[in-house]
Amino acid sequence: MSKRVIPVLLLLATTALAGCGDSSDSDDTAKDTSSGTPTASSTPTDASSSPAPASGVTCDYPDDQVPTTKQNEKPPSTPSVSGKVTATVTTSLGDLTFTLDADRTPCTVNSFVSLAQQNYFNGTHCHRLVTLETGGIAVLQCGDPTATGSGGPGYVFDDEVDGTETYTAGVLAMANRGPDTNGSQFFIVFDDSPLDPAYTVFGHVDDAGIAAIKDLAAKGVKQTGNGMTAPAEEVDIESVTIK
Repeated sequence: MSKRVIPVLLLLATTALAGCGDSSDSDDTAKDTSSGTPTASSTPTDASSSPAPASGVTCDYPDDQVPTTKQNEKPPSTPSVSGKVTATVTTSLGDLTFTLDADRTPCTVNSFVSLAQQNYFNGTHCHRLVTLETGGIAVLQCGDPTATGSGGPGYVFDDEVDGTETYTAGVLAMANRGPDTNGSQFFIVFDDSPLDPAYTVFGHVDDAGIAAIKDLAAKGVKQTGNGMTAPAEEVDIESVTIK
């Protein structure tokens, strides 16, 4: 198991967004290398309007030893969707609309859709918030059922990056702990952030969602026991519906 880029996030000019990992390298965070909540069931996907599956793509999801509080199955090796996929993420902040790019990042979107359809994200907390003032980047990180920064779905998958990635407001990207260690943790960029192109950008968040996250950030952050900063006001994901 590779060491996290930054095991305890030091939000300096070289901050890291690491992904899910084992208990020995604790948090899934984001990196700037440029220098028991209510659980709601997801609405079943309407098969008649489901996006078409991708063709000619095979994804690999090898086992990973990570702590988790939820049981889930691995995604199918052949992606079930293609094109632009809409996900409605119902949270304590309101509904966030994700537009996922399954053509550019087929295996990432395949994993996210699979986990969402298994209700994996339901009842989880967004465990990390970093602001430009506190860490030089502006991200809200979610997707860890343990809410510790070290949890994941029990598998990993490869990065889908080409080196042109930028992390502007509205970008939706995967957290990792090093190359090809993606799991279930993702982050939402709510203000332009100077991150190296090491984090798979698999979609965007709507303007209303970004505005809600900015309002959240304005309420401040709190320190957590693992050296991260979390939202001062807790953020819960109630359900994720794939349309």
